[in-house]
Amino acid sequence: MSSGTLYLIPSTLGPGAIDTIPPRTLAAIRPLRHFVVETGKVARAFLKEVQLDHRLQECHYYELNKRTPDEALPALLEPALAGQNVGLLSDAGAPGVADPGARLILLAHRHGVRVVPLVGPSAILLCLMAAGLNGQSFTFHGYLSPKRPQLAKDLKRLEAESRRHQQTQLWIEAPYRNQATLEVAVEALAPSTLFSVAVDLTTETEWVRTAAISDWIGDDAPAIGAGLQKRPAMFLLLA
Repeated sequence: MSSGTLYLIPSTLGPGAIDTIPPRTLAAIRPLRHFVVETGKVARAFLKEVQLDHRLQECHYYELNKRTPDEALPALLEPALAGQNVGLLSDAGAPGVADPGARLILLAHRHGVRVVPLVGPSAILLCLMAAGLNGQSFTFHGYLSPKRPQLAKDLKRLEAESRRHQQTQLWIEAPYRNQATLEVAVEALAPSTLFSVAVDLTTETEWVRTAAISDWIGDDAPAIGAGLQKRPAMFLLLA
């Protein structure tokens, strides 16, 4: 028996943004009945908007998150090995990028399962496009340290790398740490370093700003920072 296909499904970056998923991608998702998901509740909300060819209750959901042990991965791939098509999706954006799904994708390759990436929103590319920084050379670092002293060291290290290679550095942050990230960046980085924040990409409240650190220190900086809290954000710098 030939194996099924593992479809990599890019989910929306925020509420009310199902129109950012291309029709061709939606057509590939709708017949699927097996889904490996980061969070069941979030996945089902997205799939409800997709409007599957069958009821959500008729689908099979298998959770894969950062706490899933490696020994549990083969069971998640079993439907594909049995000839069924499987969809892999994270809570937001592209699966496999700053996402635990990469481990399942690698296992699929090892077992000869066909892997198909579907087109959709990528916060990394969107923020890089909108920032106006170096899109020719860049590095994505995932999540930095949640602790302020170590975060300051991380940012200074990224700044030094950026200055040495003229390379844009970008990373993601948990929404509740956005304010702290902005404050530490203002304290730790050189005044001339360009710093960019992209928030709520593809949604009605989307907001992107790039400016030198010296311009983030103005009287309005605290108000801007407070407005970032609990909103999905990407951060970039170029020294």
